[in-house]
Amino acid sequence: MFLGVKELLRLVSENGLVKNLCERELTNPEGAGFDLRMGEVYSISGRGYLGVEERKTCDIETVAVYDDGKTTSTLWKPGDFRLVKTIEEVSIPEDCVGILKPRSTLQRMGLILRATQIAPGYTGGLVVAVVNSGPCEVEVEMGARFLHLMVARLEGEGSAYRGQWQGGRVTTTEMEKQV
Repeated sequence: MFLGVKELLRLVSENGLVKNLCERELTNPEGAGFDLRMGEVYSISGRGYLGVEERKTCDIETVAVYDDGKTTSTLWKPGDFRLVKTIEEVSIPEDCVGILKPRSTLQRMGLILRATQIAPGYTGGLVVAVVNSGPCEVEVEMGARFLHLMVARLEGEGSAYRGQWQGGRVTTTEMEKQV
């Protein structure tokens, strides 16, 4: 069952479920979760490797970074694939799981969000992929709400996250053994 906004706000206040939420989300959240904002944007290049026991992600280059009080934006041309890190950080309780969905405005402009679930016990920033699969160029202002976080309570026991992405890192720096 997904948690409603009153329960989510309680968890924000008492347990630090989400840090760095904007005033709008703290006072007037919409729907069944929180809208999250674009904080850092990266392009990828080079070569990645995903093996049975080892991996190395592609190289990244910073495209844009949110600077509170300073208006900056980034242009997404058709075909641009970017990694995006949120301004907000989460601390998912071990009896919950987070689900990420795009705000519908992205789809209306041809931007497709690629995201995964947020495992119980994960703490840190969130990194998702966004690709411009449409025919139009799209300018996105840093700090814009682009992603919706919903949280569901687990029935039975979950398994706490123990992976190497804890904390919200964006990429690997070298070949690493997977946990």
